[in-house]
Amino acid sequence: MAKIKKLAKKSSAITPSLISGWFDIDKSIDNLKTEMEKAFSSFPSISMPTMPHASCDIIDEGKQFRVKMDAPGLKKNEINLNVTDNSIEVTGEHKEEEKKKNFLRKERHSISYYQTIPLSEKIIPGKAKAKLTDGVLDITLPKSKPTPTPKKKSVKIQ
Repeated sequence: MAKIKKLAKKSSAITPSLISGWFDIDKSIDNLKTEMEKAFSSFPSISMPTMPHASCDIIDEGKQFRVKMDAPGLKKNEINLNVTDNSIEVTGEHKEEEKKKNFLRKERHSISYYQTIPLSEKIIPGKAKAKLTDGVLDITLPKSKPTPTPKKKSVKIQ
């Protein structure tokens, strides 16, 4: 019994110092992490340019399809539009000029777009028209067989 009491006294004497040691190690790791974050926060952020997916609306106007697509930052000479009888393909690329300017911060990068849009009906590719206004590409695609506009009938809601 006396041996057990001596062991208990020894183990209780060791335990607080171990716990204290673990807290010191944990505190040291937290301090190191904080110092590393401070050191790396002064580096400029690096982000790779992505290929965004342009938002677009497709409207069936009966005789034609109308596509309105966002193309922010692109000029009309930077956009290529290819039309087939059942789809359109839009690509665009804008490259920023970097003439060794004294940038304090540079967040605007080159951008590129690529999007293929399948169409539910055949169109006449030779009669397609496109116009770029305020960053919105407006494409008109005449159908080869116009869809009749459905007749509307008002229904009373009860």
